[in-house]
Amino acid sequence: MNTILCYPAAAASLHLYKNSFPSPTIFSARGRSITPTSAPLIATLGGIGDGQTKKKKKNLKSTRTPRMHRITMQSVVPATDRVVAALGYVLPFFNGLQYGRYFFMQYPKAEILFEPLFPILQAYQAVPYASFIAFFALYSAVVRNPSFSRYVRFNAMQAVVLDVLLVLPLIIQRILNPRRGLGFNILVMSYNAMFLLLVLGFLYALVSCILGRTPRVPFVGDAADAQI
Repeated sequence: MNTILCYPAAAASLHLYKNSFPSPTIFSARGRSITPTSAPLIATLGGIGDGQTKKKKKNLKSTRTPRMHRITMQSVVPATDRVVAALGYVLPFFNGLQYGRYFFMQYPKAEILFEPLFPILQAYQAVPYASFIAFFALYSAVVRNPSFSRYVRFNAMQAVVLDVLLVLPLIIQRILNPRRGLGFNILVMSYNAMFLLLVLGFLYALVSCILGRTPRVPFVGDAADAQI
């Protein structure tokens, strides 16, 4: 009898205990509440959405070309363009070797490094107006020829500008014509400096063209860009 009488009281207490705690609430990303009964449905929909998103990303990655691969393919210079671009710098190099006259007088052993070029220089100088012919041929046949790539045309134009700049010291020398004293010493040092810069610049341009890179001489490269 006591058990029967106590059971309704215990049931009522248990009912009050359950109602004293609110049912758990799930909040979505937008701040809306979701009841527990709808949570499995949301989880299922979320799983479907994630699967579709991952599938789209996978398809997008498969159709997209890697950025580094595109840059590498665009930056490759053909071997023929490298050779033609390197040959263009032979013109200012040959025309500028005359600035080494005082350098070879002071350092005769340095001529050994240039002895293989002597037969080519003699054949080049044996042709009348060879420098003018080579200059206009390089400018008209390469720089102004759209069939060549911009890489070849830029290097040819830079070689033409360098060749023009090499004439200016000769004009100054013929105007001043120092024969002795301080003026002559300055002339010798200027010739030696220009000769060394010429050799280093030629080697820099030659190696850069062989490697497919673009050699840029300060100020000269900007002038060459403006003419292309």
